[in-house]
Amino acid sequence: MNDEIRATVDSRLKALDMTRADLARATKKHPNSITRALNGYENSGRVSPLWEEVLNALGLKLIVVPIDGEEKKK
Repeated sequence: MNDEIRATVDSRLKALDMTRADLARATKKHPNSITRALNGYENSGRVSPLWEEVLNALGLKLIVVPIDGEEKKK
């Protein structure tokens, strides 16, 4: 993932009044895994090298957007 996606996820957490711990519970992942992914530690939440190359070759980038009409609650 890139910094733009991480920032979008952090903003979405704030908008939904969720903490990273809430996100860990919602995804059934260990809180440390969520923290590592959102802080951008090496190999955490990383797009596979193959997909990165495919997107780069096509002049594309991975983005995240809210699902229209859906507000997920805690």
